[in-house]
Amino acid sequence: MLTSMVKEHHKEQAKRKQEQEVRRKEAIEASNELTQSLVDTLNVGVAQAYLNQKRLDAEAKQLHLGATNFAKQTHQWLQLIDQFSTALKDLGDVENWARSIEGDMHAINQTLELAYKASRATQTSGGTVLETSTSASANANASAT
Repeated sequence: MLTSMVKEHHKEQAKRKQEQEVRRKEAIEASNELTQSLVDTLNVGVAQAYLNQKRLDAEAKQLHLGATNFAKQTHQWLQLIDQFSTALKDLGDVENWARSIEGDMHAINQTLELAYKASRATQTSGGTVLETSTSASANANASAT
């Protein structure tokens, strides 16, 4: 009877060991599935972050390219404006030169008219008019300048 109880006890222990082994394998499988699920979840987040980073890098490159092009265009516009400003200054210089020449021409014209009138008056009347016309010519030159 004692031997039969010992045999029965060993059978029950073996049965419990098998059940424990089955439960241990199930626990290992469950923990592996849990680990895999957590890793997949983390990988999805990491993959999404990687894709976002790639997109940001591409957009940053485009933005840099656009900024470089904008800087080049701005530089070209500044050069054109500078050239235009220089041309306007040159036109102003030409206008001042033309006014100066015009003033000089008016003075010469008045002087020539006075000289012509004086020479005609001298031819018609004599030498006394010459003194008056010379002083009138000097007055005209002073007022023209």
